Formats: sequence, structure tokens, C-alpha cells
Amino acid sequence: MVRDLCNLGNAAACPHLPRERDWDAVRFSVARTGSDQVTLCYVCELAYAPVEHGKLTFDCMEECWVNPHADARIQRLAASYLEVYRARRNASLVVDECLDANEKTA
Repeated sequence: MVRDLCNLGNAAACPHLPRERDWDAVRFSVARTGSDQVTLCYVCELAYAPVEHGKLTFDCMEECWVNPHADARIQRLAASYLEVYRARRNASLVVDECLDANEKTA
């Protein structure tokens, strides 16, 4: 049985959620990726509607953000999203290399 918790679905009934807040959710996606940069799109939502959006670009060669977000909360979330994205992408590349090697030996 699934209980209603703060992190499942709409958290409006969560007793820990501040009444006054900037956003209900912040969503990220990869807009563009290359060997030198990764650009993320973000959308901040309040009451199911977008209230802010933009793009954040990370320089892979310098390992730094080209245009960090002014709000440290958004920047921390973006950094976390990028970290997971890069880990999954690297894991996927390793699997692809293993599959390629197996095909060559078969």
C-alpha cells in the first residue's frame, strides 16, 4: 500500500512544505550535448504553471558552469542533475563498448 508522502505526487498537503515558496517543482532536461559542453533547460513551476525558465551551460573541458544560475538552490539542483546525466551517459558508453567488443569476437 502506498501512503501519501511529501515526495509522491502533489505535495500541497505536506506539513513540511512552506506556505510561501518560489516554486513547487523545478524540472530539468538536456537541451544540447557535445564533447565540449552540455546545455540544460530548466523550468520552475508554481501551482502547475511555469514561472521561470532558462538554459544553463556546463563546459566539460574546464569542468565549470559557463552561466551559473543566480539562485544557489537552482544551481545545486542543476549540478545534481548533470552529475547523474553524465554518470548514466558514461555507463551507457561502457556497455556499448562491451557490446561492440562481443560482436567482433562472435
